[in-house]
Amino acid sequence: MATVKRKNKGSTLRFLTLGVLSVIVVSAVFTTLSKMWLNIYEKYNEKKTLESTLVSLRESNESLEIDVEKLQDPEYVARYLKEKYFYSSNDEYIIRIPTGEQNEK
Repeated sequence: MATVKRKNKGSTLRFLTLGVLSVIVVSAVFTTLSKMWLNIYEKYNEKKTLESTLVSLRESNESLEIDVEKLQDPEYVARYLKEKYFYSSNDEYIIRIPTGEQNEK
């Protein structure tokens, strides 16, 4: 009977060791997978943010390309300078007419 108790004690010790190791391995795998999923979720949110930024930058780029094309035209540049900075040639006078909103103030 002493040998049976030793075998049971040894198998119980092996079973307990195997159980503890199994719990450690499962916990490590679960922790690693959780970190990976969290990282994937953060990257997904970052991707959505960057895609919306990309769309707005493309729209801005298109607008700037149109402005560059307009600035290639000397007539447009002359008109722009006259309107924006009140630039005039020697024989021109600039008279600013206030709009309706400015008259009310």
